[in-house]
Parts: sequence; C-alpha cells; structure tokens
Amino acid sequence: MKVLLYAEAKRLLSRSGIGIALKHQMEALKRANVDFTLDIDDEYDLAHINTVGPGARFLASSCRSRNIPIVWHVHTTAEDIKNSFLFSNVYSRYARFSLSRIYSKANFLLFPTPYTEKIVRGYGVRVPGEVVSNGVDTEFFRRDEDRAKQFRKKLSLTGPIVLCVALPFRRKGIHDFVEVARKLKEYHFVWIGSKGIASLLPRDVKKLLKNPPPNVLFPGFMPQEELVGAYSAADVFFFPSYEENEGIAVLEALSCECAVVVRDIPVYEGWLQNGVNCLKAESNEDFEAAIRRLVEDRDLARDLGQEARKTALERDLIVVGRKLKTVYEDVLRKWRKS
Repeated sequence: MKVLLYAEAKRLLSRSGIGIALKHQMEALKRANVDFTLDIDDEYDLAHINTVGPGARFLASSCRSRNIPIVWHVHTTAEDIKNSFLFSNVYSRYARFSLSRIYSKANFLLFPTPYTEKIVRGYGVRVPGEVVSNGVDTEFFRRDEDRAKQFRKKLSLTGPIVLCVALPFRRKGIHDFVEVARKLKEYHFVWIGSKGIASLLPRDVKKLLKNPPPNVLFPGFMPQEELVGAYSAADVFFFPSYEENEGIAVLEALSCECAVVVRDIPVYEGWLQNGVNCLKAESNEDFEAAIRRLVEDRDLARDLGQEARKTALERDLIVVGRKLKTVYEDVLRKWRKS
C-alpha cells in the first residue's frame, strides 16, 4: 500500500495549521511503516487530500478517472473561514455549498474532532468518515527548561509570560488577547505567528500588529525548536480563538505541560475539561481572572499542566499513524470489493 499525501500551495501553507497537519501525517505514517509519496506523478494506491483548492479538485477528478480511492481530510469549514483574511466573510457565505460538493467527492472523510464532523454533516455530506486527531509529537514537544531560558533571553522577558501561537486573525481572538493584556500590564503577552500575511489582513489587525501595547510582543514566526522554549517559558497559554477544528497549537501547549486557558467553544467538548486539564472562559473579564489565577497559583498551573500532558499523549503521532493506517486499509479493502 502506497499513499499520496496531497496539499496544494505547500510553501504558502507551511506555517498554517494545514501545513503542520501535513507534516504530522508524514511523520505519523513513517512511525506506522506506511509507504507514502508527495509526488502526484508517482504511483500510489490511495490519495489523502488536505486542501480544497483547484489543485485538490483536479486531483480528485483524476483519481476517480483512474479508479483510485480518495480520503479527504476536513481542515476547512465555512465557519472557520470567517473573520480571517480580507473578504473572508463574503467568501464564507458561498463556502458551505462549495465545500459540501467537494467533500462529497471523497470515498472517506477524516475529521479532526467530533465537532468538525457535526459541522460538515450539517452541510448534507453523507460520505463515511472517522474522527482522527491532527496529533502532536509528544517526544519533541515536551517541557525544556534550557530552551525556556533561551526564549526569555531572546525576548528579554523577566516577568510572567502569557503566550499565544496562531496566525494573527480576528477569528483567533487577537483583539481579545490585546484587550486582556491592557488589563494585565504587569505580565508579558507574546503572540507568535507569521506576519508575512499582513497584506491579507484587515486594517484594524494591521494596526494592532504595528502599534501594540507596551507589554505585548508580536515576534512573528518562530521555528518549532523555539516554540518548545516558548511553551516551556510561558506561565499561561492563552488561546481566545472563536472557531477551531481542533487547534494544533493547543495540542503543543498541552504536550509541553503549559497551563492552558481557552474560550469555551464546542470544539473542545469531550477532551478539554475545565479545571482538569485547562481553564475555560467566555468573556475578557473571565479570561483576565483565569490568567491571573494561574500566574498566582503555581500549584494549580502545575496540576493542569500534568493532566494536559496526558491528554496530549492520547493524540501522539504514533496513535495517529496507527489510526490512519487502519483507515487506509479499510478504504482500500472496500474499494477493491466494490
């Protein structure tokens, strides 16, 4: 069995969730001893598609004409398109219909969470599917005090650190992050995420990036080695996103035993539990209280971090690789019988 892992515009998406998910799939399949290729001109038995652009649609049509089954990974929904880049809200109005047609061309669908499956089923898509986490490399993303010191030194940080890792979108809660930072002036707020997409952002977001409050830093993109240091140095990982399909950065923070504060949204139901492996909140006032609580109560932060690590281990890439292998084998077996 040989699998094509496909995502268009790999360079553009390399710093996005989809790009990271593709890297996770590659590593997961290596650990599960599944042969794969990234070359569409190679020979393969099954196509695993991660994007929904014209290249992905062309590949799907080609596979169908060549009698090759398609597994489509649902990373994109109409809901998570909103409040992202310029004109994204206009596009999202049409995306529901477009995505329902695209995903219906698959033989099997992969959903990062039950929440994403519920969303797509709401589009009327009836293709069989299964929930498989995007996963996290728990061996790589683990607490590292040396890297934590390097991160603090690089950014000249001496006080409590509140961290977020995400593209600077409205949907990710960047305005709330800054507003909470204005209330907690004694803490350092650091938002790590590529600023190379600035030309695609609304004017108000650009203004935040250019003129943040004195205690807010936007250092831009950082490689994964430095991210480990960031998660390890942070007193709190604050992720105020309004809409997610899973949240790979959340998984990384959990894996590094960082105390996590998230918005109480449906995607986290069933795996993030308030007061067990994270704290959840809905308003900026509650976010402020939760962050202050964790900074001041280090025993609570430590306990949440330890439980967070257990949650991450359940989504380790070894686990993901085994699940993907089983899905591929089942799809191929049913395809060959049909």
